[in-house]
Amino acid sequence: MDRLLSPKRILVPVKGSSLDEDTMQLACEMARRVHARLYVVSVIEVKRSLPLETELPGEIQRGEEVLARAEAVARKWKQEIEAEVLQARDAGTAIVEEAERQNVDLIILGLSYKKKYDQFCLGDTVMHVLRNAPGRVLVHREPIPYPDGSGGERPGGR
Repeated sequence: MDRLLSPKRILVPVKGSSLDEDTMQLACEMARRVHARLYVVSVIEVKRSLPLETELPGEIQRGEEVLARAEAVARKWKQEIEAEVLQARDAGTAIVEEAERQNVDLIILGLSYKKKYDQFCLGDTVMHVLRNAPGRVLVHREPIPYPDGSGGERPGGR
């Protein structure tokens, strides 16, 4: 069976966005079906003006809270996860390096719908992961918001 349909190790980066819960549910459902291990990371980006190992207690606490929410979703799905807060200069690089370190088959990225200069934009992190990930990448994009700015899917999926 194709490794996309049957990954053994899945990495899910979370950042505290409203999309994290949906992305975690997708990852948990897939992991449960194929008996995969789940690795969840929250990446703290450290400014270049600071040493990489700088203690950032507020950021670390926020990262741990984000991971706690991911763990709560995993518990609902009866899935065990390994979770870690990472400090790095760049989130995309940290995600790719963690995928290599954990030898994951699949990275599941949540992607908020955003525009830059009136064009849909993937963002630097997603682009870096898509270009450099050692394995497959599944991008879970949120639905396009209604013209009035509210969330949710449009009738007919458009």
